Amino acid sequence: MSFNKFTTGMAAGALSALMSTVAIAEDMTLRFAGVFPIDHQGTKMMEQVAADVAAADVGLTVEVFPANQLGSGEALFEDVARGNIDLASAFIYADTDPRLEFLSMPFLLGGWDDMQSTLLNMDSEFNTILQEITDEYGVTVMAQNPEGFIGIVASQEPENWSNFDDKGMNIRVWSSSVVKSMVEELGYQATTMAWGDIFPALQAGIVDGAICCTKTATYSIFAKSDVGTHFVEYNSISELTTFYASQRTLDKLNDEQRAVLQAAMTKASEDFFAYNRENDEVFGQKLLDKGYTILRLNDEEQAAMAAHVQEKVWPSMAQNVGQDIIDRLLAAKEQQ
Repeated sequence: MSFNKFTTGMAAGALSALMSTVAIAEDMTLRFAGVFPIDHQGTKMMEQVAADVAAADVGLTVEVFPANQLGSGEALFEDVARGNIDLASAFIYADTDPRLEFLSMPFLLGGWDDMQSTLLNMDSEFNTILQEITDEYGVTVMAQNPEGFIGIVASQEPENWSNFDDKGMNIRVWSSSVVKSMVEELGYQATTMAWGDIFPALQAGIVDGAICCTKTATYSIFAKSDVGTHFVEYNSISELTTFYASQRTLDKLNDEQRAVLQAAMTKASEDFFAYNRENDEVFGQKLLDKGYTILRLNDEEQAAMAAHVQEKVWPSMAQNVGQDIIDRLLAAKEQQ
């Protein structure tokens, strides 16, 4: 059962008898783990959550640990599931469950409006599917944080970057067979690598680039440190971090504490989306000012690339994700 449905049911009084027997939760401190750098807007949103919860004065304190201090994004989901960490702000990788590969489905979304209706909307089919899966692990999805579309950060201009021919480049992909298949269809060699290893790998020339980041993150993480020279804007996959919580932790909170935490995360999610939508091109200009070259497909090239990947990669996803999940996603897409 999702957290939203849980709180709605409580408001209707369905669980009032049960909750009347639960003791009021004592003052608690929750550990909130994140992966963004300390000065990234995503970390500022985590700090906003902590501040809003503190201001509510409901006996709840949120302590923020950004920049992989409590572990990489790949490891956080299982730690939250076990209750070792209370809250996380991170992408949910498919290491734990192959069905979670649907989060990396390329060219599912077509723009910011799609992101808002599909990702930001917690009642969408996309988020319903996600909550159904994470429920099995004792993890509750609190809010989604779409940051924009990721591209390829590169140390040189890829050959044939606008078509499907060989690019002459080896780029990093995260632990996703779907993403690996996609970049190989585009003509790149692909090397699977954890998020925390990208920066030194690019610096050392172990890889020539990485599919990983929006323009905002590319500027904040790479360009400001004079790493990389090109950003290839394929607009294939949305950068998505998720606010999620251990159900074990939520069960220790009282009604008021849960409501305050949910409200703070929902507000931060909406603020983060608005910030990124407004500043996407601002950070594109910052990349240019740092000497980066941004490579953009025209409308015809973008449509051709989307069609090619949808034809070649989407059918192969069924083995890991399940055809039922793909069918539900595509049905919801058609209804938009």
